[in-house]
Amino acid sequence: MNKREGLDLQEYMTKGVERFVSDALKATLKDPKKSAFLLRFAAASKSASVKRKKAEAEGEHIPPFLIASITAECNLNCAGCYAACNMLPEQENVLPLGKEEWLRIFGEAEELGISFILLAGGEPMLRLDVIEAAGQNANILFPVFTNGTFLDEKYLSLFERCPNLIPVLSIEGEREVTDLRRGEGIYDRLMSNMEKLQARGLAFGASVTVTTENLREVTSDTFLKKLARRGCRAVVFVEYVPVTAESSELAPGNAEREYLQGEVGRLRKGMPEMVFISFPGDEKSSGGCVAAGRGFFHINPYGGAEPCPFSPFSDVNLRELSLKEAMHSPLFAALRNGNLLTEGHDGGCVLYEKREQVKALLRG
Repeated sequence: MNKREGLDLQEYMTKGVERFVSDALKATLKDPKKSAFLLRFAAASKSASVKRKKAEAEGEHIPPFLIASITAECNLNCAGCYAACNMLPEQENVLPLGKEEWLRIFGEAEELGISFILLAGGEPMLRLDVIEAAGQNANILFPVFTNGTFLDEKYLSLFERCPNLIPVLSIEGEREVTDLRRGEGIYDRLMSNMEKLQARGLAFGASVTVTTENLREVTSDTFLKKLARRGCRAVVFVEYVPVTAESSELAPGNAEREYLQGEVGRLRKGMPEMVFISFPGDEKSSGGCVAAGRGFFHINPYGGAEPCPFSPFSDVNLRELSLKEAMHSPLFAALRNGNLLTEGHDGGCVLYEKREQVKALLRG
């Protein structure tokens, strides 16, 4: 990656953070406490951006985002779950990172100027200790991507105390499609828990796995206004990545991706009270895939630094290296300096589609 490309990419990602905070502020103007927090976070985010730009000028590219899978455990058995198919043999007898190890990583991220850390899993809310530790880092926003089934009084109180923790509940559309993938009764539990969050005045979002089967339902005004009425203020559309050859027909192709991006643009104009994010979205806007440290990278539950959750390959571990040192992973460098991240591809994730080439880079 040349320096100019890095500067363009950093600007692209930084503007995305600023838009998220700006939109969230508009949605909370009537709540002085939340507005005060967001204003403080906006100042911290701007300071973090300055840190990243300074590092860039000195030849050190710092991504503004991280994705941290804080556990591999989950209480559900969702059809086509990528994480469940992603356990590597060498991880079977390894203990996951402890709270203090995650706390160190979060602290290093803040020092480097990283503004967002997405907490994922498995089911991240099985790790209350780690989520409590994340809440201590008020200068970082932590969206918690959860199946929503552990939202009890303990968590509601935690989210009230720590507004930098934003629950993002996974839902597949209406009752039939959600329960088909996640289990009978899950849709009703999600609706009930959204109402609990709304009653407490807590900010939350929804994460939707977009397939060829639910694309039109999950981008419909009917579905999204139902979420908005329950207090949802952000929707993250994640394109489905097939875990088997049999499920490949569920992955959005070019036509579906163009439709999704058109709908996201329409929704941003028509429902300004909500934030809409699409992943991977329009990669052309950022010069290709933003994984491997270009815009973010993934930390697995055992400390391995991976290009992204859909590319579970690592040559360094954060138990042995600092976060800054991990960014210089030979695998990350090979991906950033080569053309794999910017090549054309059929599905939503270029690194998953071209995983054999990533494995070859890992072998050197």
